[in-house]
Amino acid sequence: MIRRFGEVPRQNQRYRMRPGAYAILPRQGRVLLTCQLDPHPDIQLPGGGIDPGESPLPALHREVLEETGWSIGAPKRLGAFRRYTFMPEYDLWAEKLCHIYLARPLRKIGPPAETGHQAIWMAPEEALCRLGNAGDRHFANLFFSHL
Repeated sequence: MIRRFGEVPRQNQRYRMRPGAYAILPRQGRVLLTCQLDPHPDIQLPGGGIDPGESPLPALHREVLEETGWSIGAPKRLGAFRRYTFMPEYDLWAEKLCHIYLARPLRKIGPPAETGHQAIWMAPEEALCRLGNAGDRHFANLFFSHL
């Protein structure tokens, strides 16, 4: 059974399954995150939707690069969670199935290619307070509490 974080699904609302791949990216005592600026600033683990026909690992590499401008290596799956949310950028009620990985940020290729995203480095303690959803915080806490 996959743990749910956040809002309880609404009884009369239809949700579309939206699988995604996200990464905890530690380096030199800090963690690489993304800030999605629209519709309001939200600190997140980098990653995003897995396109139809795409596998989680290629999606993870693509999404992290788009949102942070960094390439990554050695991804290792940590687990998954689900959350039910409205995604205003897609006008979509989604059941997000979030696959969480640990990976190494290798090198900065350029600025984030995805409009409205900003790459930020943060101390783990600050990240645990500022990550915008409970599932991201849960997995970050699991990882950083073992260091």
